[in-house]
Amino acid sequence: MLIAFSDLHIYKHHFYRYLQTAIVAFAPDGVRGRARRIDQMKQATASDGRVPGLTQLPCFMTKPENRTYMYVYDDYDQKIIEDRVKQFRDQTRRYLAGELSEEEFRPLRLQNGLYVQRFAPMLRVAVPYGQLTSRQARMMAKIARDYDKGYAHISTRQNVQFNWPALEDVPDILAELATVQMHAIQTSGNCLRNVTTDQFAGVAADELVDPRPWCEIVRQWTTFHPEFAYLPRKFKIAINGSTSDRAAIEVHDIGLEPLRNEAGELGFRVLVGGGLGRTPVVGAFINEFLPWQDLLSYLDAILRVYNRYGRRDNKYKARIKILVKALTPEVFAAKVDAEMAHLRGGQTTLTEAEVQRVSRHFVDPQYKALSDQHAELAALDAQHPGFARWRQRNVLAHKKPGYIAVTLSLKPTGVAPGDVT
Repeated sequence: MLIAFSDLHIYKHHFYRYLQTAIVAFAPDGVRGRARRIDQMKQATASDGRVPGLTQLPCFMTKPENRTYMYVYDDYDQKIIEDRVKQFRDQTRRYLAGELSEEEFRPLRLQNGLYVQRFAPMLRVAVPYGQLTSRQARMMAKIARDYDKGYAHISTRQNVQFNWPALEDVPDILAELATVQMHAIQTSGNCLRNVTTDQFAGVAADELVDPRPWCEIVRQWTTFHPEFAYLPRKFKIAINGSTSDRAAIEVHDIGLEPLRNEAGELGFRVLVGGGLGRTPVVGAFINEFLPWQDLLSYLDAILRVYNRYGRRDNKYKARIKILVKALTPEVFAAKVDAEMAHLRGGQTTLTEAEVQRVSRHFVDPQYKALSDQHAELAALDAQHPGFARWRQRNVLAHKKPGYIAVTLSLKPTGVAPGDVT
């Protein structure tokens, strides 16, 4: 998950100080020794924030000037989620008043990400393609404090889950989410779920294409799609953008891998029928090069085939991976091609103007012209083996010289994976 600190300005000398603190904390001389070294380092810090003996590394968090790094709602988007909150507030009121039965309320709450589990409701909040602003992250923290037990759970598919909200508070939670352009729509139920991608999307050095605009295009197309609101089973799409498959597209219902043909034209390899759970399956590629213009039409064709032939008599046999295996990938692909013959060139055909409209939301920050400082980092690695081990496991090459992408674990010792306070 990538948190874009779009309204946070961290001064360089603060960053250097905490970096040095982190390095010193690996010193193998016990807690007291580490604390003593940290105190000595703080006292030795110069008035300009420089730490003696530490080469000044670049800070990559800067305050933008009227720039956006992710999709921003327009008035139409905002009205949709606000109206949805009002609708669900009334549905919840009617259920609590006994005007709706449990059976009647179940599909309504599932459409808004609400599970009723053994001990308490669970609300799953969508984080499209795993990207949050700092304002949204602060709202997650506020909701955890005000409505939950002070923590949330980060799911494997880049969502945020609150496991202890009171049912009567859920409409208020959704209303607060709407103020920061977030919602819980289609995070549960047999529908098209959150579109996910590489957690380093937009910054990875091995990126072939930024997958975030394509994720957003698919997200907008799938939201409230009337034909695919009641599929045989839940449905998950992932889009990769790099040479490394950090998006795990092979274990998704549909996986998309960008590539260019000999003419340099952009397209996608399309994989279907992957999944984990009780029946782990690696998906099969059914299209080796799909022109980007046909992306939504081809996804539509896949879902039509699944909606028509997928099993509804047994939820354990209802995922698309079971259907693809039963038909064979070749037969499934032929059925998709037959559907595609009716859809090609239709209303779902993407245009350059539409792709550019969405892509304009994903501009790069104002990167500085920097150079990589391999020699300085190598010296630090040699001096502090603990830091070297941490850097080897948690640092990824950035697409811009002088910058790095850093992974911070959400799992303290003794706490369940994914829980974050």
